[in-house]
Amino acid sequence: MQNPDSGQGGVIFKVADDVSVERRRQPRPPRPRAARAVSILIRFFSLFAVWLVLSGMFDAFHMSLGVVSCLGVTLFSLRLLPPRTDAPFPFRLLFRLPLYGLWLTWEIAKANFWVLYLVFHPRMMEKIDPRLITFKSRLTSRGALTVFANSITLTPGTITVSVNERGDFLVHAIDVKSAEGLPGEMERKIAAAFGE
Repeated sequence: MQNPDSGQGGVIFKVADDVSVERRRQPRPPRPRAARAVSILIRFFSLFAVWLVLSGMFDAFHMSLGVVSCLGVTLFSLRLLPPRTDAPFPFRLLFRLPLYGLWLTWEIAKANFWVLYLVFHPRMMEKIDPRLITFKSRLTSRGALTVFANSITLTPGTITVSVNERGDFLVHAIDVKSAEGLPGEMERKIAAAFGE
């Protein structure tokens, strides 16, 4: 018996005169074939966009070469990196990661000038105080941990020595100032980008 008041399309079963139980329809499970197709298309168009930016050639001949090349790489990569169908694509990363990239570029520039200052300082040996720092990150996803580890390594003056899936980091820093910022603001920005 349909419930005319619910608007949900649920089914009501009469258990007793004064008790009724409503069973809601379960949402359809995601279609793995559709998710796989979307993943493949995203991979192809991402490669093609990079190809367009790097080649700078927009005539029909070069564009067709780009399509064939990107299609070949996409098909070849399916065996190496199978598309994920278990989780939806995190579209928020498309908007948040470029902003993080801009912030990281600024931090890398500042760190470059700091390392340059250390290298050309007359008392360089007194200023440089290498150390290993261990800390536990609050990031949980593998993607966020990978971006964090790579961001530390890209920033001059720090190198990620090791990281595990639990978020335990071992980082080498060239001096006290480079070590003070860990994990700090970088971790907060990555957590915001990944929604953690």
